[in-house]
Amino acid sequence: MSKSLVPQLPTGPEEPVARVPTDWTTGAMQGRIRRRYAAERRFRLMGLAAVTLSAGFLAFLLATMLWQGLGGFTGTRVTVPVDLAAAKLAVTPAQLDGRGADLALAGAGLEGIVDTAASRAFGNDGDDLLSGGAWVTVREAIKADPSLLMRRTTFDLPVASPIDVAYKGKGTPEAEAIVARLANRGVLSRGLNTGFLDSADSTDPTRVGIWGAFKGSLLTMLVTLLLAFPIGVLSALYLEEYAPRNRWTDIIEVSINNLAAVPSIIFGLLGLAVFLGTFGLPRSAPIVGGLTLALMTMPVIVIAGRNAIKAVPPSIRDAALGIGASPIQVVFHHVLPLALPGILTGTIIGMARALGETAPLLLIGMRAFIAAPPRGLTDPATVLPVQIFLWSDQVDRGFVEKTSAAIIALLVFLLAMNGLAIYLRNRFETRW
Repeated sequence: MSKSLVPQLPTGPEEPVARVPTDWTTGAMQGRIRRRYAAERRFRLMGLAAVTLSAGFLAFLLATMLWQGLGGFTGTRVTVPVDLAAAKLAVTPAQLDGRGADLALAGAGLEGIVDTAASRAFGNDGDDLLSGGAWVTVREAIKADPSLLMRRTTFDLPVASPIDVAYKGKGTPEAEAIVARLANRGVLSRGLNTGFLDSADSTDPTRVGIWGAFKGSLLTMLVTLLLAFPIGVLSALYLEEYAPRNRWTDIIEVSINNLAAVPSIIFGLLGLAVFLGTFGLPRSAPIVGGLTLALMTMPVIVIAGRNAIKAVPPSIRDAALGIGASPIQVVFHHVLPLALPGILTGTIIGMARALGETAPLLLIGMRAFIAAPPRGLTDPATVLPVQIFLWSDQVDRGFVEKTSAAIIALLVFLLAMNGLAIYLRNRFETRW
């Protein structure tokens, strides 16, 4: 064997290699350090600019909605003297005690009496001055105090939409001229429009309200939650704790992930074909809207539930099994309570998304004109997003501020739901 192929063993301790000290004072090294710090400063400035731009857009959106929508929560009223004693309404006090009081006062010509009183008080300015529901205010006052039929009284009555818009500084020149004359007489006032909070839809913008749509949203969300939450949580538990790892399970997981990304209008088509076409459920009903939105929300709950269950440490399961708990006790007594904060957070976020949906509900008929709040799950109803869509399509300028006011109410509802999600996460979250 050649001598050069034989490995040479070290004969003594290896001498350390001398390390050349780095010269941090050289010009090249100082240049690299300056470029690195400059890159970091640019990155920080870009991040700050992105956050500032996003906050600016959000502030502009909120300011625009508040500027246009706060007027929707207020209404303009005019003081009108009405002599009910001289009108001699053919209504007895006994008729005002029963359910037929509304019909009795309407049949007695109360609406014409109120309009005539406005014309006498303000001349030509009194023509078309009052809202179509002004006489309803007088009717409710008479029902509360029948003695008004025997004397002359002044009422603060809601004005028509053009006058209301002009009093808020956005009307036509003709309406603003009428407002100026009435304001000089001191008969106009502005206050909270409680009817906007406790009424339903109407063709008159001074009489519309969000309560009908808000109640429809609540009923629809109730059906969605009762269906999507238990089915979604149980599906997540089965897929994560019991389902075997095979091809079929992989197909189910991929399908759930794909369903979470499907456009919402597809679920509307499904609800139209299945719930209305096949099962014959009533159109424009909260139960149909809830079923449709439950199909859309369920994949989100399943994905959030699986992630929350995966976050539970395996040691919790091992400890529970070690002290004699059965597998089902481990899941429902230990794993599920610890995963519940994450599941609830995902559920509320999914429900908030469903609350803002419009496209699937339009397809199942929840865009009808609903003049009375729904009383049950099968009554005709609409929801806040659809109501906003309907008002935005109206010609009357009075609906502009009502649309913005309804958007503010919807944003408050969504912020409340997201705030609840943050509270639940911080309240029940366990740090390992």
